[in-house]
Amino acid sequence: MNSSDTRLRIGVGAGMADDRIGPALELLQKCDLDYLVCECLAERTIARETLSRKTGNSKGFNPMLEDRMRSFLPLMRDKGVKLVSNMGAANPMGAAQAALEIGQSLGWQTLKCAAVTGDDVTERVSRHPELTLLDLQLPLEEILPRLASANAYLGADVVRDGLATGAHVVMTGRVADPSLFLGVALHHHGWSYDDCPRLAAGTIMGHLLECSAQVTGGYFADPGKKDVPRLAELAYPFADIHSDGSLFIGKPDGSGGRLDRMTCSEQALYEIHDPRAYITPDCVLSLDGLNFEELTPDRVAVRGVSARPRTDTYKVVVGYFDGWIGSGEVAYAGINAIARAQLAAETVKERFRLDGGVASEMQVDLIGMNSLHGSHPNTMSSVPYEVRLRVAARCPDKKSAHLLGDHVRQLNMQGPYGAGGPVNLGAREVIAVDAVLIPRDWVRPEITTVGA
Repeated sequence: MNSSDTRLRIGVGAGMADDRIGPALELLQKCDLDYLVCECLAERTIARETLSRKTGNSKGFNPMLEDRMRSFLPLMRDKGVKLVSNMGAANPMGAAQAALEIGQSLGWQTLKCAAVTGDDVTERVSRHPELTLLDLQLPLEEILPRLASANAYLGADVVRDGLATGAHVVMTGRVADPSLFLGVALHHHGWSYDDCPRLAAGTIMGHLLECSAQVTGGYFADPGKKDVPRLAELAYPFADIHSDGSLFIGKPDGSGGRLDRMTCSEQALYEIHDPRAYITPDCVLSLDGLNFEELTPDRVAVRGVSARPRTDTYKVVVGYFDGWIGSGEVAYAGINAIARAQLAAETVKERFRLDGGVASEMQVDLIGMNSLHGSHPNTMSSVPYEVRLRVAARCPDKKSAHLLGDHVRQLNMQGPYGAGGPVNLGAREVIAVDAVLIPRDWVRPEITTVGA
């Protein structure tokens, strides 16, 4: 539906699965929003939720959905704000139904929710073992026996269609992060899905907002180099996008955090494989010419992006079982702490071998010295007075993974002296991800509504 107002204001309600709720409430209370968008899926999320749902350990959607809905819905109703989110994960229909029930329990009897389904293409993909895994560069057949999930990155059109039902809340599964935001603009402004200049504006808007506070100083601060005022009070951003594609990023006036050319530039380059050809389900975005103008301490104009038409394929993220990881940690302190930690690690590896443990790879970290950069001269030049040892192994079976952690824990009495706080961190099943490309006509999205 076209809006008579040329300005659309979209706020960020979340940028990851367990993001803070408070800053979203600040936007709802102070910033005259039209929509709130919560982006809550990482690459592995749907695979994990699919497995948890099968074992009865979860409902298949974001665990924070209830807390968010109870916090957001009263303000949304009072202020006329609608919500779009991929909190549906592996169960968008269940998420929409849960949101409806929460809203009705809060007195919103006319609440209407929509679920976007169809991103789950596991069965279709399973019938095509010849598809190429983009990272492994192997046929899908290589991992088919271990396949856990396959979900297509849907685009902005499904969000547009969900909102076209009149729903106050739209819950999706796998939708590309920027597409959640672009879909709102397509619906609100009535843009054509073939209008590349406006698709470019809506896509860069979504990319800047998708990680919540990263554009307002989160994952940015470096004391004395890149200072962020009131980091503890980081605000979430919002965007003003006009019907002509004009775009502005803002945060609440005088709020904590930082919004300027530097924060926007860092976020613009975040997870971009090619700045001149960022492929999304909606277009191929080019940042060549992108520029930011600081208008006030809390407002930045975004200009200069362009786009080419979308490709004829969908990217499908494939989750598959890839063994188990077992790990344990223990601390050593005092004189000769490093040597004792190194002796402990060698002892654990040998006992693991003697007891029949099987591992395809093993990693030993002296946390604070070599856990990130290895045994580089710059990291090993000083001898600390304390160190924490971590030993981890990738194992083909759960038994071996537990065995590795047990041997670390047993250092309490059966290793070098002075072991502090040894723990077996348990066996964790590994879900690896890769991707394949499939023709668009293999995917059949559907919109289902519940409530008024």
